Order: sequence, then C-alpha cells, then structure tokens
Amino acid sequence: MQALIVIDMQNDFMPGGPLGTPGADELANLIHPMMGKFPLVLATKDWHPKDHVSFATSHSGKKVGDVVRVGEVDQILWPVHCVQDTKGSEFAEGLNTEKITKIFYKGADSEIDSYSAFYDNAHLRKTGLDAYLKEHEVDAIALVGVATDYCVLYSALDALELGYDVMVIRDACRAINLKPEDEKGAVEEMKKKGVKIVLAKEVF
Repeated sequence: MQALIVIDMQNDFMPGGPLGTPGADELANLIHPMMGKFPLVLATKDWHPKDHVSFATSHSGKKVGDVVRVGEVDQILWPVHCVQDTKGSEFAEGLNTEKITKIFYKGADSEIDSYSAFYDNAHLRKTGLDAYLKEHEVDAIALVGVATDYCVLYSALDALELGYDVMVIRDACRAINLKPEDEKGAVEEMKKKGVKIVLAKEVF
C-alpha cells in the first residue's frame, strides 16, 4: 500500500512567517487533489519547545544561519518557529486536513532537532511513523510539503534506509534555499540514492 505524507505544512513556514518558504502558500491547492488518490494520508508537524536548540535565540551571540555543534550533530540555527500550541505551529490556512488520518510530531525534544519524519537528527529517537506505516502494511510513500532541501530530503533518505519505495512529488514541494543551489543539490542527492522524483502530472 502507498501513503501520502504531507510534510510540515504549517503557518510559520508560509511566506510572511518567521521561516517563510517561498511559494509554500501555493501548495495547499496542489496537495488537495492528491489526497483523494491515496488510501492513507499522514502529516508531520514541527513541534518545538520555546527554548529549542535549533533557535538562534537559544545561543548567546549567535544569529540565524550560524552552525553550532550539538552533541555529534551540526545544527543550523533558525528563527523561532513552530513553537508548540501556537498559531505558527498550526496547519496552514487552506490545507484540507479532513483526509489526514494521523499527525506525527518532530523536534519536540528541546535538545535535538528533527528534520526527518522518522527520526531526530542523531537517529536516537523515532517519531513512530515507521511503526505506524508497517502496522498498516505500507511499503511505498509519496512526499509533499516543505522544505525540499531539509525535511523532505531527510524524510526521503530515511525512508529509503527503512526499506520503503519513495517518491517525491517535486512540484508539490518548496525549498528554503539558504544557499541558491540547495534545492538542486537536495534533488540530485535524492535521485542518486534512489528516490523517484516526479511531477504531479506524471502520476495523476
């Protein structure tokens, strides 16, 4: 069975939000018709404590875009975003959530970030998504949402490692592009590892 996983379609990632992703506000209308094509639709949310380690404000003298070492992991510092139970952490206005069966929360541990829908960035803790997919006999997933160069990328790579057939619907994703070539590099890396990169018109 195949599942559609909607990655981090939250207010704070929409244009105008603290971590606004260009064009992310266009995605809801693109994702809606896809939801009816899959037997199972799941979603993820960034779900950070207000003192999360990924926030530049949690590090004295640091600014957004700086990189610090957290344990064994390099951590890019971001603006405060998707704090638990805030308006910014809610699903983006216009996203039809009726078909979403279950939501998986990531980044809830203040001491480590979690780009992937499956694990934290050190692969120390699981989100529960893998177990849920296996329980429902899902062997293939399609990813949409934000951001192509971070959470979609790492979710796709982890899914491959876990044995899933992985498809990323590129035109239903948007990238942050801290550096101009980040999206291109992410797509190339996913292709190289075995992720199918498709456009919506090619599969629907």
